[in-house]
Amino acid sequence: MRYGVFFFGSVEMPDVLAGNPLPAGQRRATRQQVWQATQHLVDLGVRAEELGFDSYWLAEHHFQHEGYEIVPNSLMLQSHLVAKTRSIQVGAMFNIVPQWHPLRLAEDFSTLLNLSGGRAVLGVGRGTVPRELRSLGMHQADMGYLESGAKRDEVDAHNRKVFAEYMEVVRTALDNETFSYKGEFFELPPAGTHGPDGSVDTLTLLPGPLHEVEIWQAVTSPPTLGYAAEVGHGCVWWNQYHGFVRDQWERYAELYQQHHDIALSSGAKRILVLPVHIADDHETAWRVGGAGHDEFWNLLAPFGWSRGYRGDDGKPAAPGLVPTLQQSTEQKMWAVGTPEEVAETVQHHKDSLGLEHLVVFPHFPGHTYAMAEEQMQRFREQVVPLLR
Repeated sequence: MRYGVFFFGSVEMPDVLAGNPLPAGQRRATRQQVWQATQHLVDLGVRAEELGFDSYWLAEHHFQHEGYEIVPNSLMLQSHLVAKTRSIQVGAMFNIVPQWHPLRLAEDFSTLLNLSGGRAVLGVGRGTVPRELRSLGMHQADMGYLESGAKRDEVDAHNRKVFAEYMEVVRTALDNETFSYKGEFFELPPAGTHGPDGSVDTLTLLPGPLHEVEIWQAVTSPPTLGYAAEVGHGCVWWNQYHGFVRDQWERYAELYQQHHDIALSSGAKRILVLPVHIADDHETAWRVGGAGHDEFWNLLAPFGWSRGYRGDDGKPAAPGLVPTLQQSTEQKMWAVGTPEEVAETVQHHKDSLGLEHLVVFPHFPGHTYAMAEEQMQRFREQVVPLLR
């Protein structure tokens, strides 16, 4: 088993632990709070390596003055982190591809990959927050979370089309010494481009990658699963009912073999992310972990993230669900409790999935970074030894 750590990058929120949280929209983090959180994220990347974790992941988000996710360019922080570490793998969950020019993403990642000596992986996603996608995206690839019916389907279809073409450009640039590309959104180089020697017909990515490129994608739906298997991206699951994950986990291996004629081992090219909070007794874990759990959903429930839960009818939960901690733990999507209780949930996933790479989410919104470091240490020292 490989173990990783994933951070949103939330500022510390004392009111959450005091039991008197603010509505998400009323929060406004100071510049000092944001920078303190940024420094903590670098320090905890170093600490993760010291504790024996194999991978360290940061999110990419923009304009979140509320302070939940404060890292706009995780590639830049990762480049700083690899200079401070020797062995830990770094990545993003996720670089939001429609918010980048794909050639800039390919250039920046290739630079990081070479600086790290091959320790960087490229995490990619389609996005979540409209203010980011609409403000930064060239082709307005919103996710449509706040839409409904046919409008939502239309917006989602456009996002998928934009994402797929952007990623085709990224892979083409990374995989080839010289390249050209013509699609619906990009012509590279543009027609009529000239250089010192006349017409420019191809481009060359500088610096080109000197190490194998590994790409991971967030998976929440069958279309994404099919796309990832076809193009060869590894898949990452979290905040989904364990039965839904198991079905998609197995289906990915089937589709991957169909497309690439390669039989994967039980957990190859697949990662599970599991939020964890550990305490000496069940009551403390639920009181403290529960506050962070509820603040997490205070942020993300409006964007439909709870569709990964199982409803009473056995199907995905209806939009608008704000899950309780009991629902999250019963569906084995969160592990909150004593070391033995958390180990029981991890062991379930290990047995059910043939899990090979687990990434824990140890810092719930509102918790301090000292608590996050304690959670990382508890997991390594009190949970991992209990696993079979």
